[in-house]
Parts: sequence; structure tokens; C-alpha cells
Amino acid sequence: MSATPSYSQLEVDQRGIAWLTLDRPEIHNAFDDSLIAELNTHLEHLHAAAQRGEVRVVVLGSEGKSFSAGADLGWMKRMVEYDFEGNLADSRKLSALMHGLDTLPCPTLCRMQGAAFGGAVGLAACCDLVVASEKARFCLSEVKIGLSPAVISPYVQRAIGERQMRRYALTAEVIDAPSAQDLGLAHRVVPHDELDDAVAAMLDTLLAGSPQAQRATKALLAEVARDPDSDATREHTCRVIGELRVSEEGQEGLTSFFEKRRPAWTQPSVSEDPVSKEQNPRAAEPRS
Repeated sequence: MSATPSYSQLEVDQRGIAWLTLDRPEIHNAFDDSLIAELNTHLEHLHAAAQRGEVRVVVLGSEGKSFSAGADLGWMKRMVEYDFEGNLADSRKLSALMHGLDTLPCPTLCRMQGAAFGGAVGLAACCDLVVASEKARFCLSEVKIGLSPAVISPYVQRAIGERQMRRYALTAEVIDAPSAQDLGLAHRVVPHDELDDAVAAMLDTLLAGSPQAQRATKALLAEVARDPDSDATREHTCRVIGELRVSEEGQEGLTSFFEKRRPAWTQPSVSEDPVSKEQNPRAAEPRS
């Protein structure tokens, strides 16, 4: 009996960096129901590990030339045969994937080396940070085949705004990397051969922060976005900072600042740590 093929990989290094990688380069990392199920399983594990403090940052990436071509053609052919209920169930699994990625308690970073089409744009928009190669391209391509970027629309529209969402969701224009940065889809665009150095630098920056404070801040920002100017939100913001100030990490952060030393949670940089280099398959050299 042959083993079920795996279309993704999850590795966690000794510093708590989780590398979640789409691994279908032969079809440009297109996703189908099997890959979505795998990613949902990985995200369930990562949610629990991040809450326990075992995972500090999640890096979402992929193998090969493209980040992801969106929906797999074979999957799309099967969709044609589904009735409404079958398509609804399928869409709910994709929605769970987007929600799971968006609500991970720890910081998330998307490593974008190439094209991201359709639902893959949603994956990028769900990450806190996107570092992209100058070769990256983005496209909400659904209307060209009679569909809509429905499930990913809340996340992409949040990233680029309602006005720009109307344009790109209706035209299916390809967005180059500099334009994606201007729109807010990408935070940093770098030459292709500098992508992994840029990712490593951003990881060093993220790992300098308090893990507890980052989890609290991410949850707080989600709450503020839902209800930015209510008495309940204002009270919540006061409670968050009050709780952090008296917490163990908050006390350590303030004490280390006044003592002019590094806080206890800091670690060697990605570029300096040989263990991280060995465990991260991309630390040695970029892949195109």
C-alpha cells in the first residue's frame, strides 16, 4: 500500500521559527482539497504550539518558481461535478484555512518568491508581513473563469482597501511587486537573490520582541479593527497594557531596558545561528 503523498512541509527549528512550505513545485504549488486539508492540520498544530510559546514566528513559503498558481486544475474539474452543497462544503474548508492563518497568535511572515494567483493572494493577505522578490506577481484572477475571489475577499480588501479591491477583483489585472508594495499587499520588495537575506533580517527583528507582547498585540489589533472607538475597546486597551506591565515578560523588558542589557527572550540572529541555518532549507541560498 503506497503512502499518501504530502504536498506541504512543516518544520520548527530550535529558535521556535516554524517553516510552513507548499511543496508542489511541478504544478506551481496549486492547491486542492488535499493540500487545504494538510494546511488546516498544520495550522491547528501551530495555533496550539504558538499559544504554549513553542512557536515564535511562522514563515509561509513554497518550493519552485511560483509561490502558488491558485486552484489546481484537477480540483477545478471536480468542482464542476459538485452540486451546491458540495461546493459550499469545499469553500468552507478554504475559509477555515484563511481564518486559521489570519488568527495565528504569533507573527506570520510570507516569503513570496514568484507568482501568487487566485486564492494564493489570500494566503499572503492573511500573513502579518510579506517579503517579496522583485519577480513576485499577484492576481485576483477568478472573474476570468466565471468565479469570484469570495472567500479571500475579507482579507485582501483589508490589505488594499475597498477602492483598490474593486479594481483588481473586477479586472483580474496582474499586479507587479512594486505595485503590490504600494497597495499594501507586500511590505518589502527586494532583488530576487536577496530574498532570503531579507527574510532572515525580518525574522531577527521579530524575534527581538517579547513573545507574550506580540501575542497580546496581535489579538488587541484584531479587536480594535472590529470596534475601534467604543468604551469597551478603550477599556480593553487599558487592561492589555496594565496586564503586560505587571507580567513576568513585561517586568523583564522594563528591567533590561533600564539596565541596558538584552531581555531574556532574545536569541542569536538567524544569520549567526548555525542550527537555524541547518534546519532552515532556505538559509543557505535562495531558490528560484
